[in-house]
Amino acid sequence: MFIKQLYTGCLSESAYYIESEGIAAVIDPLRDIDEYLQLATERNATIKFIFETHFHADFISGHLDLAQATGATIIYGPDTVTKFPVHVAKDGEIFSIGKLTVEVMHTPGHTLESSCFLLKDEAGKDHAVFTGDTLFVGDVGRPDLSQKGAELTMEDLAGMLYDSLQTKIMPLADDVILYPAHGAGSSCGKNLGPETFSTIGAQKQSNYALQQQTKADFITAVTTGLSAPPQYFPINAKINKEGYDSLQSILDKGLQPLSIAAFKEKAAQDNTIILDTRKATVFTEGFVPNSIFIGLEGRFAEWAGSILPFDKNILLVTEAGKEKETIVRLTRVGFEHFVGYLQGGFEAWKNANEKIDLIIDIEADELAMDIPFDDQLLVIDVRKENEYADGHLAQAMNIPLTNLTDPGSMADLDDSHNMYVHCAGGYRSVIAASLIKRQGLHNVRNVLGGWGAIKELKDKFTIEKSVEVES
Repeated sequence: MFIKQLYTGCLSESAYYIESEGIAAVIDPLRDIDEYLQLATERNATIKFIFETHFHADFISGHLDLAQATGATIIYGPDTVTKFPVHVAKDGEIFSIGKLTVEVMHTPGHTLESSCFLLKDEAGKDHAVFTGDTLFVGDVGRPDLSQKGAELTMEDLAGMLYDSLQTKIMPLADDVILYPAHGAGSSCGKNLGPETFSTIGAQKQSNYALQQQTKADFITAVTTGLSAPPQYFPINAKINKEGYDSLQSILDKGLQPLSIAAFKEKAAQDNTIILDTRKATVFTEGFVPNSIFIGLEGRFAEWAGSILPFDKNILLVTEAGKEKETIVRLTRVGFEHFVGYLQGGFEAWKNANEKIDLIIDIEADELAMDIPFDDQLLVIDVRKENEYADGHLAQAMNIPLTNLTDPGSMADLDDSHNMYVHCAGGYRSVIAASLIKRQGLHNVRNVLGGWGAIKELKDKFTIEKSVEVES
């Protein structure tokens, strides 16, 4: 028996490769499938099955491309409806992988078709359960993604999830290994733990969702405190359900080097945006005007899906050799409309004496010195509302980064303000500054190190916490 967890940090996503006697299966593959094909080739194995735990909302699955490349059967659980060929398994259906077996356990709640896959070893003993978004380390999947108005509410789905956990997960032995689809940082739950796997026994002890409680208490627990899902979640779920173009066809269209003249011609079109994926510290020193910054070094795909429009053509400015990686990572969250990249990158643009823009970087101590003497100074904190509530500068206005995609969020901003933008560490603030600049507001500065640097100088600032007031 061979099991390998394939974890992708920027999406907090786990795919799995299972193999026995030269027969392999892949669970919840990403759109870029080379890693699975390479692993099978290295091990002289044939991928026979592709198991999908549900219609993923936070990434585009590689099921179609992987099935095309291997001839493997795509398997979903009960209540699955797609626009492409799949095997819709029955609850309790068994699949053989060499000397191993996989049992389908229908566990609706996160979505209606959500299923877990119970792996039994060569002796028929329960070895591991692949839970998708039904059960995480320390958390469960959010029950608000498959709502259908009054017909099917978040509370209805939470109740289904409770029943699924009680009837399918809780009876499993304590030593059964838990392999979820996501780890810490994922928006598919509220507060996932840092570990990428656990055991059923450990989760029975520590996971709030598996403690003794009534269904009503469980529903309250899993539905309270849910933040709004990212904007790309329903788009991704729809793509996964209906199908998509092959990754290679997207790469063929997108990996087109463009001269400066051709780049400028495309950039001038209304349906086109410029995306710069270089490091934040490099971007602020100079960039093509009107560019949106989202650096590859952060949670790139997640922020791209949350900020960028899906109906626009994308022009790329990247570090040399990062063009393909940029497109691949963007396709993981559903972007497909790439029209080329700037040949020679920003250096070519600068060397041609084209107009450039920049963002002024300042240290936190400079902000501390400016606050008492500048009546026009405006601190813009682009962290999430809960981060802001936990501690913020007394002078700060909170505009969460995702809100800046709406120009109305900047209605109170103008160039008479000396705008100082910060986030937690300095990544989101550069994204925010680039969005503000695209709205024609240029009197903006980026606070290096963000809230982390500000807290280090807490004696120089007035820091507040938001207090909830009972009505």
